[in-house]
Amino acid sequence: MKKRTLGRSGLEIAPLVFGGNVFGWTVDEKGSFTILDAFLDAGFDCVDTADVYSKWAAGNKGGESETIIGKWFKARGNRAKVILATKCGLEMAPDKKGLSKAYIMRAVEDSLKRLQTDYIDLYQSHRDDPETPIEETLEAHAALVKAGKVRAIGASNYSGARLKASLDASAKAGIPRYETLQPHYNLCDRKDFEGEVQDLCVKEGVGVIPYYSLASGFLTGKYRSEADLGTKARAAGVRKYVNERGFGILKVLDAVAERHKATQAQVALAWMLAQPAISAPIASATTTAQLTDILKCASLNLSAADLVELNKASA
Repeated sequence: MKKRTLGRSGLEIAPLVFGGNVFGWTVDEKGSFTILDAFLDAGFDCVDTADVYSKWAAGNKGGESETIIGKWFKARGNRAKVILATKCGLEMAPDKKGLSKAYIMRAVEDSLKRLQTDYIDLYQSHRDDPETPIEETLEAHAALVKAGKVRAIGASNYSGARLKASLDASAKAGIPRYETLQPHYNLCDRKDFEGEVQDLCVKEGVGVIPYYSLASGFLTGKYRSEADLGTKARAAGVRKYVNERGFGILKVLDAVAERHKATQAQVALAWMLAQPAISAPIASATTTAQLTDILKCASLNLSAADLVELNKASA
């Protein structure tokens, strides 16, 4: 399996990142261990999480995903085999949010404790904080890199303009830059990333690890009508795709999948791997069967004609 680079960080990963937002939400601790074991056993190595995962779930306060991953590291003794990505900045409590230097220094210690490790491979600013000067945020990250607590830094949910300003500020100060961007991007959601942001990432060599790569599950093909949404945990996120355009994308996904004897999810992820600047899509699974399915995207090579069809249907 050919590894993909994370910007100019020197970090290399297998071509699919596991999204740890499901840990402590739709997958319990035991199930999480099983999925993580299977992910690593299959030759994949990058897990993405955040301090705030999964605060939105009933009874949770945030930190659940990191805590489970930390327990897994301790139980398996495999920390060195994993490229660990996490994030800070979203609200954990009224006094615990944003990208000020003081808060980042506090947040990273909390994450390290939950993760039961002394370093994070990729530490990401979860969302732009317009109330904090870009320079202050980057200086905080640089201090963490210098201290050996973080190997590389990344940005999530940044606009093209703010990412460029951040890259320029790092260059001017001679300090570590954002090596990755984590945007919302998939076959159904293209307009916010393609164009200005994607062009900037290509030009500057920033590695892109998109989230919601399967459009909250819509691109697996299991939602074909409103009735299919039912009471599933992600139903609210899928509803916006259940329309004529969404069904048009599924129709082409079905055709390409049939040609390759693949699944819709595999094709949707392989399409992403073929796009400029993409290091690896982030995708989640709640069972080992789902995991086995999506991991096959790494060995699926779509033809130029396949890509044209998919681009046209999702334009």
